[in-house]
Order: sequence, then structure tokens, then C-alpha cells
Amino acid sequence: MLAACVSGCTAPGLARFERTLAAQDSATAALGEWCAARHLAQPPTIAAQRITGAEQAPSADVRRLLQVSADEPIGYRHVRLTCGGTVLSVAHNWYVPARLTPAMNHRLDTSDIPFGRVAAPLNFARQRLAGKRGALPGCPPDTILAHRAVLTLADGRPISLVIECYTAANLR
Repeated sequence: MLAACVSGCTAPGLARFERTLAAQDSATAALGEWCAARHLAQPPTIAAQRITGAEQAPSADVRRLLQVSADEPIGYRHVRLTCGGTVLSVAHNWYVPARLTPAMNHRLDTSDIPFGRVAAPLNFARQRLAGKRGALPGCPPDTILAHRAVLTLADGRPISLVIECYTAANLR
């Protein structure tokens, strides 16, 4: 059993959760599926609650991974992904606005719709760069599982770098 887990949080449960995430290119879609299967909310809708005051400028590494120049604009969202009132994930997302449609950028700027749902029409693919049971840098201390991934278009151009920090609430 993981130290970060509470009663009912087991290694087999974590393994099922990891398989659900691995089966999707979109963490939003995977969390929606997980939320529905666990009956966490009705309807099992994933929403993105913005976390303000913690803006993170893109590092040189973020720019390299997104394949953008030092002066190309990069968007940033720091959100809690929730189902009902349950926080399933805390995510950092740096993205390239120029590779999204104007309507997508508007939705990201003005709504609680998760990035994965907004960008879904682009049919992006996910390339996991790192995964860890526990927290990666930038994750809250109660993180049970963390991923770092790049989302790419069909032509291979990256649209987003995400750090996803999954909470113990997924396994309760």
C-alpha cells in the first residue's frame, strides 16, 4: 500500500487506474471513464477549476519540448480536474496557442472545459515522458501517481506539455 493512500487505496486499485490512463491519449477522457466506472458523480463530467496566482513561465526545456522559439507565445493553465466535487488531478499545462484554432484558444481562456476536451478534435497523440507512483516536481505532496507527457498532432508537432498529478481520491 502506498503511504499517500488512505483506507481503500490498494496497489491493485492503482494498477487498474494506471491501465485506464494508459488506454487513452487524453487524461480528461480517461478520468471521465474512471469517474463513470466508480460512480463518483452523475453525470460523470470532468471540469477544470483554474488555480490562480501560480503562473509558471515556460522554461527553456518546455520550449524545447514544444519545439517553439524563445519569443513564440506559450499558454499556461494550472487546474484541478474534478468530477462532481472530487479533485482527481492537479495539472500544469503549457500549450502552443498558434497550433490550436482561435475557438479552442477562446474556450481555454474563458471556460472550465479541460484542455483534452477542447483539443480533442485535433486527434492528438500522447507521448509519456515520465511516470511515477508518487509526486513529480510541481505536484502536491499527496499525489499518488504523476505523469509528464507531450501531446502531439498527427504531423508530429507538439501542442502541449502536461504534468499531471493524480490524487488519492481516485482510489477511494
